[in-house]
Amino acid sequence: MIVGCPKEIKNHEYRVGLTPESAGELVAHGHSVLIETNAGSGIGAMDEDYVAAGAIIIDTPEEIFAKADMVVKVKEPQAGERAMLREGQILYTYLHLAPDPEQTKDLVASGATCIAYETVTGAGGGLPLLKPMSQVAGRMSIQAGATALEKSHGGRGVLLGGVPGVVPAKVAVIGGGVVGFNAAQMAVGLGADVTILDRSPDVLERLSMHFESSAKTRFSNLANLAECVAEADLVIGAVLVPGAAAPKLVTRAMLSTMKPGAVMVDVAIDQGGCFETSKATTHADPIYTVDGIVHYCVANMPGGVARTSTYALNNVTLPHALRIADLGWKEALSRDPHLANGLNVWNHQVTYEAVARDLGYDYTAAAAALAA
Repeated sequence: MIVGCPKEIKNHEYRVGLTPESAGELVAHGHSVLIETNAGSGIGAMDEDYVAAGAIIIDTPEEIFAKADMVVKVKEPQAGERAMLREGQILYTYLHLAPDPEQTKDLVASGATCIAYETVTGAGGGLPLLKPMSQVAGRMSIQAGATALEKSHGGRGVLLGGVPGVVPAKVAVIGGGVVGFNAAQMAVGLGADVTILDRSPDVLERLSMHFESSAKTRFSNLANLAECVAEADLVIGAVLVPGAAAPKLVTRAMLSTMKPGAVMVDVAIDQGGCFETSKATTHADPIYTVDGIVHYCVANMPGGVARTSTYALNNVTLPHALRIADLGWKEALSRDPHLANGLNVWNHQVTYEAVARDLGYDYTAAAAALAA
């Protein structure tokens, strides 16, 4: 198979779909790997590193898309990239389609077979291809929130951990999954006063046992959520409904109860965000203010620590890429129902139920695509 990896073009996105080491693995399996020139420069991987691994350097993304049987990326294809996709071509990347009708429309029109990292499931449950980026984003959310709390950025001028004689900042983490756990871990490590909200008794029990007295847990009902948001200096939105648009848990009305200069970091922004006032921002212009409340809603947070993120991502995406390349997408997905859950678009049809429901498409089960 010819596997192509273009340079990412989303604003301040420095990650790359294949590291030189991953390219070398594909080459060792007998595949041809095409890398756009300078695709890995953001992580310190130079063209010569890819050449040493057996890859071929290509000058333009147009040539990558024209020649590749499978395109491996990190972020969802931008409009210009979507226009280059062709019938039957495999696209393997993050997609986050539910809050993105334009992307979905273009992918459906392309006829490409689109496999989304974020909906591939794991044998033990969970979303293993999303997990490492959730870990990164959860940890980064505290760094970003701590910076946004500084007065020069419009925040309250509060230090997360406080100092002797001054109370620490209050941090409310909404959602106790991978993002929330990692956010809480970082906030606790900095000495903040942390409360984690979730609706699952099992999750709350696990978090309570892990953090013991270093963080509090609360059941996430409307009253508890409103109280925690009102008291918080920093609110982390860490809610995920796999493949679907995130629920809007923090309303515009709640902002009026918050402390002026409090900060909200919406890690769910890739799925549309879990704050009613959220809108996607970039690393170039990451924050904005609504009703005196600072919002940080960068849609590709892990791109800010591109080297760590790329290697963490390749650790989990490469094994599936090898199987798809070795067996063909249909055989690979037929053998692995968890990988089959990653199929979002095929043959001009939407094959992920939550995306079809949220965007009003007819739903075609992945099993039907595999049986065709």
